Amino acid sequence: MINVFVMAFQVFLAFVGVYQFVLALFGIYRKKAKRRHEPKKSFAVLVAAHNEEQVVGALIENLQKLDYPKELYDIFVICDNCTDGTADIARSYGVHACVRNNSTLRGKGYAIEWMLKELWSMPRQYDAVVMFDADNLCNSDFLHLMNDDLCEGHQVIQGYLDTKNPNDSWVTAAYGITYWYCNRLWQLSRRNLKMANFLGGTGMCFESKLLKEMGWGATSLVEDLEFTMRCIQRGVHPVLNYDAKVYDEKPVSFRASARQRLRWMQGHFNVARHYFLPLLWASIKERSFVKFDAALYSISVYNTFIGFLMTFMLWGDNLIPADNVFGSIYEYMPWWVAGVAITASVIMFPLALILENVRNWRMYAHLLTLPFFLLSWWPITFYAFFTQNNKQWSHTQHTRVIRLEEVQSKQG
Repeated sequence: MINVFVMAFQVFLAFVGVYQFVLALFGIYRKKAKRRHEPKKSFAVLVAAHNEEQVVGALIENLQKLDYPKELYDIFVICDNCTDGTADIARSYGVHACVRNNSTLRGKGYAIEWMLKELWSMPRQYDAVVMFDADNLCNSDFLHLMNDDLCEGHQVIQGYLDTKNPNDSWVTAAYGITYWYCNRLWQLSRRNLKMANFLGGTGMCFESKLLKEMGWGATSLVEDLEFTMRCIQRGVHPVLNYDAKVYDEKPVSFRASARQRLRWMQGHFNVARHYFLPLLWASIKERSFVKFDAALYSISVYNTFIGFLMTFMLWGDNLIPADNVFGSIYEYMPWWVAGVAITASVIMFPLALILENVRNWRMYAHLLTLPFFLLSWWPITFYAFFTQNNKQWSHTQHTRVIRLEEVQSKQG
């Protein structure tokens, strides 16, 4: 009976792998630029900050130089439980410093929820809300591109998430490669197929009317994924704007990276528990492929967890000098199937670098260290499964002061 479950899990994981590979093929083609619109929409630009005095100034300077009419957007820095000079720096730049002190409800999701309530009570109301993290930078046309999508009728928009510091270490290089892969072969493929995209926590734009109707309500450790699922449940499909570039600072050390990813996986387990079954049932009842895709994505954390267990069991079974207890699906397939599966997995990341026109040879060299980063997801997810009830938000410290010109020059 146990072997039956082991085989069933292998078949399911194989289905997920083939499913994602087929979807990825639709990201190879990039459609032509969309129709441009005159600046029309007004924006409240929110910057989530917790003790970010070292980096928030660079982002504010960046936002103040955006190629968009200055009278159509205002900048609000959410100084969430700060004990440093974040608020003073924000005021020195002439933007709104919104100070929040709540030692009980800690985390970005709670800070956003509080800020939106403050925003709705202000005399000036905005057509849309844009959210950034304090360590970010964005291209000068970001708001113009958000304006274009809003004018086309989209209500939730995700910008292209890039890495601000991919050259800092093998860890940041791994982040950069996986982000390029996800943008092109996960996000763009779904945009091309007119499916729902997934929010990435920053570089997000929301129509104010929708936010007022829905409320934020996303206070888990992965508030972006939680709000994505809430949108899809309502039939609202977030879309990717491939040209709206946002640059995010990534942890340099493996230890800091593991801590950040542990938080993501703990939150992802929570979202999977709450949204998988409702979305799966809705996809069957409504015959909605988009909701089926969202349901499948919501349990991707369980796929990683089960994949780790299956690999551990099968390899352990093979190493023990006795007859194998567990069967492998590859025993029932032609030998070349395994070769095709391995080849398909290996080529996807270099393909993403080529499609994204990455010209830094160091990134191609880091394809050799990338497997260590990818394999580290297994023990991190395994530990997250047993600590998923942890709701304590952990702050990722940011220290690199990088200007947009430096990021763009290194990319060029």
